[in-house]
Amino acid sequence: MSDAKSYLGVPVLRPRVGFFELTSCEGCQLQLLNNEATLLDFLDLVEIVNFREGMKESGDNYRIAFVEGAVTRADEVERLREIRRNAEMVIALGSCACFGGVNQLKNRFNDPAWVKREVYGEYPIDSQAAVPLAAVIKVDLEIFGCPVKKEEVERIVTNLVLGKEVKHPKYPVCMECKAHENICLFDLGEPCLGPITRGGCDAWCPSNRLGCWGCRGPAPEANVDELRKIVARKNIPLERLLDRLECFGGFGGEADAVRKELGGLK
Repeated sequence: MSDAKSYLGVPVLRPRVGFFELTSCEGCQLQLLNNEATLLDFLDLVEIVNFREGMKESGDNYRIAFVEGAVTRADEVERLREIRRNAEMVIALGSCACFGGVNQLKNRFNDPAWVKREVYGEYPIDSQAAVPLAAVIKVDLEIFGCPVKKEEVERIVTNLVLGKEVKHPKYPVCMECKAHENICLFDLGEPCLGPITRGGCDAWCPSNRLGCWGCRGPAPEANVDELRKIVARKNIPLERLLDRLECFGGFGGEADAVRKELGGLK
């Protein structure tokens, strides 16, 4: 901990935090640095001791660890376990850390050796099936999205610093889309996972006329059967729905069911 701050007259300590990346594009970390309007206020909430994306100094005396990326190599397993040993709280940052993200698309081929040959040829490289952080260590909190929404990260960090409970929305993206009075993309012939995907992104993609791809994972009590009925009623091919269900890894079970229905299509 560092110098004490105050909130409504109550002393608040700035926790030491570290940001780390495994197999990822590092876009979730970049989101935080891109938020110039509130970056200084955000930095005043915490004391960052490790953040390769934004500083040269590094340390392992952090209380909270934000980890971006999927686990795809043996050395990442060991690194993640070391982070877990050092941190009081580990937060999975983004879709790759929460579900495997786009990295897990290679898993559907069920032949890691073939995937390695196709991508890297004979070049020796360690590349295993992509898994989320929770498959390796205990994760205390998840922040969804690809990339994460910087305003949401700031809200969650503020709650953590103040000792307030962190609550994720239970409603689907459709609720936010309706609030913006958007035209339903199904009416435009575009598949969308908005009816079953957890909200909190402020309908980021649908508001820009791009159907939801489910990067935030399933909303509680997601009604996949009803989504299937909408897709059929709009004459959207089931293959297009499958593309979205399997993209980020949050709908693995649903994607497997659709793939089986399509005869094991890969």
